[in-house]
Amino acid sequence: MMKQASIPAPLMAKYEKLQGILQKLGSVAVAFSSGVDSTFLVKAAHDTLGAKAVAFTAASDFVPQRDVDEAKAFCAKEGIEHHVVPFPILTVPHVKENPENRCYYCKHALFSHMKEIAAEKGLACVVDGSNLDDDGDYRPGHRALRELGIVSPLHEAGLYKQDIRDLSKALGLPTWDKPSFACLASRFPYGTELTPEGLDRVNLAEEFLMDRGFRQLRVRAHGNIARIELLPSDIPRMLDESLREKTAAYFRKLGFAYTALDLLGYRTGSLNETIAPKQ
Repeated sequence: MMKQASIPAPLMAKYEKLQGILQKLGSVAVAFSSGVDSTFLVKAAHDTLGAKAVAFTAASDFVPQRDVDEAKAFCAKEGIEHHVVPFPILTVPHVKENPENRCYYCKHALFSHMKEIAAEKGLACVVDGSNLDDDGDYRPGHRALRELGIVSPLHEAGLYKQDIRDLSKALGLPTWDKPSFACLASRFPYGTELTPEGLDRVNLAEEFLMDRGFRQLRVRAHGNIARIELLPSDIPRMLDESLREKTAAYFRKLGFAYTALDLLGYRTGSLNETIAPKQ
């Protein structure tokens, strides 16, 4: 139930616009990762369209199993039809080589597959959780979505990330303050070959830090060096001698010879900082 009294009128107007967009679509397959944006979208779609809103979650080497499990649990609780879509992402041409436009090849292949399944189930279109904040970074995957005709209702409704968090809180969604996490491939510099073992290694490294109370973080893999990005406010805690030693020892077991702490802290798309500006 939406707590409308606590929502500013302009934000409520955006939510109502979102509902109108979904109603016009008629039926949707929601690309559901269990993140902040897609959780809000699948909830809004189900509240608006009922059984005509179906959730699809990709299961691949790029997605931690915990995200798939959270997606299953959420849909079961909300009574949303949910399909886990196994997808061998590393077999998609160019993806394993991890070029700068890897995300284009990945999303083009994955969403093409989702469109096929959605059509088989009689759903009008596939929708994703892109929002206005996604316009501010290098995101080649967006070109694939446009080419395939994937609809981004949150973006179309004029919603920013903070809007989505505020509305999620009003809806009582557990993800309203969930940290943002991109796919595991984003932990590797472009040109680094992606392997199941490497992807699993950074996932285990990040889970180690999560288990110790760190929430918003990244472990970037530079060969045998792990570069940890934490929120600036969390950096002092990582300087504790015992935690430093345990972290270094565990990361060494995973195969990292060296563990480094990034002094600039967590930021989205830090590996895009090495990309030369396009003229």
